[in-house]
Amino acid sequence: MTPDHALLRARVDRKQDIAVDITAFDLVEADGTALPPFTPGSHIDVHLANGLIRQYSLCNDPRETHRYQIATLRVAAGRGGSRAMHEAVHVGDPILISAPKNHFPLAQDATHSLLLAGGIGITPLLCMAEHLWAIAHPFALHYGARAIKRMAFRERILQSPFAHRVKLHFDDGPAGPGLDLPALLHHPQAGVHLYTCGPKGFMDAVLSTARHAGWPEGQLHFEFFGAEAVERTGDQAFELQLARSGRIVRVAANQTVLAALVAAGVQVPSSCEQGVCGTCATRVLQGIPEHRDLLLAPEEQAANDVFLPCCSRAKSARLLLDL
Repeated sequence: MTPDHALLRARVDRKQDIAVDITAFDLVEADGTALPPFTPGSHIDVHLANGLIRQYSLCNDPRETHRYQIATLRVAAGRGGSRAMHEAVHVGDPILISAPKNHFPLAQDATHSLLLAGGIGITPLLCMAEHLWAIAHPFALHYGARAIKRMAFRERILQSPFAHRVKLHFDDGPAGPGLDLPALLHHPQAGVHLYTCGPKGFMDAVLSTARHAGWPEGQLHFEFFGAEAVERTGDQAFELQLARSGRIVRVAANQTVLAALVAAGVQVPSSCEQGVCGTCATRVLQGIPEHRDLLLAPEEQAANDVFLPCCSRAKSARLLLDL
């Protein structure tokens, strides 16, 4: 978890329903001072009164210092974070947040940026679009949703100075064509970087289409919002060895590595506990992890020198960890 001394005491300045089941929040410093700066692709940890910690991408212009804007999708079958945001957080409420973190930065060497958003995945990509327009960097934004009424920030996008660089795609009705990924991604070019965010099914389709078309991995950038449930009936127990003390910690078949470490008194920073934020990333010195995260790129997973203990396990009988 984020240490208390690193938290910012913010206040909810505005709360607005912007699409079906999507609500935007403007957060400001409780004392009215400027907030720490952030870069496109950044997110913050939001600490809720019920003890949950959730990550939300910043979707306002990075040049703004007076507010952080986030948007949340209500997920009926979720773990309670979105419901708490929608039902228990109100204008004027104090709220604890982390300083911005960025695991989804823009590439500095890109000559053109292609932004592909699905649903609530528009949030970090809208921030990127604001920045890219401000610095006169070539880009195109494609935004897909199931229906117009579920498209967050649609009016803001249509009224923006970069509206001509945006194409909206809907799965139903005559309002717009569906997103044709094979046609859009069929011809990778040097210097063109692809950024995608949204539901896992959407992102899997984007990334698999791009990889099949020959896009280099270094030109693919992505951020998942949450992990799907993993079948755990075949999980086996294994051991961890802590390199700094030599101590052995057993991980039960029905237990996460993170839970086993915490139960043994080993404190590992954590946040999302779904393998999407990277807070708990831990170096692996020996052994073979079974990666179940949605953060590490394929080549990072293949290196087997780091894993996320909140969700990943071991293929070998023991992992030697840099702890």
